[in-house]
Amino acid sequence: MIFDTHLHLVDRGRLSYPWLAEAPALNRDWTYAEYEATARRIGITDVLHMEVDVAQTDIDAETAFIAELIARPGSLLRGAISAARPESADFAAWLERIDPAVVKGVRRVLHVVPDDISQTSVFRENIRRLGQAGLPFDMCLLARQLPLGAALADTAPDTALVLDHCGVPDIAGGAFTEWAAAISDLARRPNVSLKLSGITAYTGGNWTLKTLRPWVDHVLDSFGPDRMVWGSDSPVCTLHSNLAEWVCASHDLLSGCTPDERAAIFHRNARRIWRIAG
Repeated sequence: MIFDTHLHLVDRGRLSYPWLAEAPALNRDWTYAEYEATARRIGITDVLHMEVDVAQTDIDAETAFIAELIARPGSLLRGAISAARPESADFAAWLERIDPAVVKGVRRVLHVVPDDISQTSVFRENIRRLGQAGLPFDMCLLARQLPLGAALADTAPDTALVLDHCGVPDIAGGAFTEWAAAISDLARRPNVSLKLSGITAYTGGNWTLKTLRPWVDHVLDSFGPDRMVWGSDSPVCTLHSNLAEWVCASHDLLSGCTPDERAAIFHRNARRIWRIAG
């Protein structure tokens, strides 16, 4: 059983994705049907859709799009991690009107905005609101921004925070030491979990299991199996691998864990963090 906590779907005829113009390798439609065909073959049983940084005016439309897919008979989708603007004074009103049957969490990509946005009083108060609503917040930060994540965790101790993509390490550049220290520091915050996702995209393409192992071993040592979840980051994972390769690599990289620990990382923790019935 694998719970994929990080699937992106793209429908350019329905929604606007301004950033795709600068990402030609990803600039096409990525459909649920295409993903599902492979996912079922390799053991993925449950999925959360991760927002795809659509134009701000399309945020609610993206949620409606995913709600339709969730409602399909036999769908693997269990909910959406919605885009939002916690820096906005309108956030509280937005939070009041979302459908909790669909929206299971929230993300604001923080490496596309000025660093100080996540440090404002409005942003921090709205992240605390998420905790009060029982909704986790996915932190998408570059490695240099990991201290910002630690500061946010300290100001919202009752909100579950999930660090995406192992903190976007520069694996290709071998920038291990500073990243590792920042990961260890962030892991001291008990309200933060880590998502094992997307890291093949940071390898430059010439990777093997040996390339990835030190980075995965470090996050496992820092957070432990009870505060880690798994995500495909599909289709971004296709930049330097594919969905099946990432699943296979993940099984090997976690082979030193006990069966119970692997079950926690691959599916049990996701159900707990995002409150998904088993």
